[in-house]
Formats: sequence, C-alpha cells, structure tokens
Amino acid sequence: MKISRPGLWFSTVWIYLVPFNLSSNFWEKPLFWSGLIFVTFPLNCMLYGLNDFTDGKADFLNPRKGNYLFGAKFSKEELASVPRSLFFIIVPFLCYFSYVGGTQLFILLLFMIVVYITYNYKPFRIKERPPFEIFFQVGYVFTALFSIHLNNLDMLSWQTILYLTLFAYQAHIAGEIMDIEPDILAKKKTTAVLIGRKKSKFLMISLLAFEAYILKFWFDDWVLSSFLALVTLWLILDVFIFFKDNPYTIKQMKFFGYAINIAAILSLIWVLYSGNLLHPNF
Repeated sequence: MKISRPGLWFSTVWIYLVPFNLSSNFWEKPLFWSGLIFVTFPLNCMLYGLNDFTDGKADFLNPRKGNYLFGAKFSKEELASVPRSLFFIIVPFLCYFSYVGGTQLFILLLFMIVVYITYNYKPFRIKERPPFEIFFQVGYVFTALFSIHLNNLDMLSWQTILYLTLFAYQAHIAGEIMDIEPDILAKKKTTAVLIGRKKSKFLMISLLAFEAYILKFWFDDWVLSSFLALVTLWLILDVFIFFKDNPYTIKQMKFFGYAINIAAILSLIWVLYSGNLLHPNF
C-alpha cells in the first residue's frame, strides 16, 4: 500500500473523473466503479512500484519517504518481489478491461504500461533525461482516455487535454523540487537538480499562471482560476520572501501534501458540479 502512495492518488482519480457529467448518473454504473478502483491502488501501484524498483537508492536517501503520503522506503531485498507482485495485481484488471472494452481498450492499457516501462527502465530511462522526464508526465492524461473508452464518454476537447497535461507537469515539478537534495546524493539527474530550486519554482509559477489563464479565458471558470492565481502568488512569495532557495522541512512537506489532497477533493467536487472543463468557449 505504501508503494502505491495513497497521498498521490488524487492525480489519477482527478483525471479519471474529469470526463464525466453529473447528469449522466455515472455513479449508478458498475463499470464506473471498476475503473475508479483501478485508478486508485492498482494503477498507482504499477506507476510508483516500477519507479521504486528502479530508484531504490534515491528513495532510501529521501527523508520524506517511508509513509502513505509520499511512498515507501524499502531496501533492495524488500523491493526484489515488486515486479512479480505488480504482475499479479495488474494482469487481472488488464484481462477484465480487455473483455469489457475490447481490443481498443487493451491496446490503450498496454501502451500505458509500455510508457511506464520506458520511463523507468534502461536503455531509455526517461526519468533521468531532463527535461524529457517532465514531458513524459503527459502519460497521466491517458487515465482520462481510459475513462472515456471504458465508460463510453465523449472525447475531451484539446483545450481540456492541454490543461490536464499542464496539471501533470507542474505536479511533477513540485515533487522534483522537494527531492533535490536526496536526488543529488543519489546522483539522480532531474530537471530540478539541473537548473536548481529557484529556477524550478519559476518554471512551476509559469505553468500555474498559464493554467489560471486557460481556466479563466478558455473555460470561464472563476473558481479554479482564482485558486490557481492564489497558489501562484503564494509561490512567488515563497521564492522572494519566505523560503527563497532553502529546502522545505519534512513537516512543511507533509503539510503541503495534506493541503494538496484537500484542495484536490474540493476542486474535483467543483469540476463535476460545474462541468466547465467539458465546455471550452471556443
């Protein structure tokens, strides 16, 4: 369970639920629940399990790991059984969804697995090829495509897909910023390690500001755009006044982790209620 990082489930759950419209009463359909279960523990277990298996040294040196919020901290011996466990966790879901969704859904899930393998394993190991490890976070958007195909929903607009992609990018950069010190100790290459903490925060500020712009002017969503504008302002104060180039403490990182989960739940309720992300204005 720690390997699946329950504190980060909000990313896949949030993206899975975006394509739904409340008027469809989707919660009454068994397929919806089977998909929702899959994008919590099983999908995240595969996503982060492959990461932990190939990145054990950096995680072992990382003081924020070893909990349900940010993930496990296991020895090489303890991680040895991870690939076998992932096989038994994922294959039943792969078979079931291939049966109910046909060849198209099977190919989509297989492609997602290949993306995760390419991201973590040599000779590709995109996770240590900055800045491409950030671009590869677009893989999270395939959770929405999975939701659409499984539940027979309308395809999302390119504007919504772009927003979700930016959401995945900035969430990943936030994690890299918190991991700069242990990544340096483990000699792990990331964009945040390469350009430094301040420049990484400026990159995150740029993405957040663009997301706020998209939400306001492309989707007429005052609520989410205002929230992201406030987060952007906080990060500007973080860079110039509060933390500057200093690392966060473990208590501060845990506080941010819990705050992000609360914000994700509230924003998801709003997204489903308003339906704004399903209706761009051009």
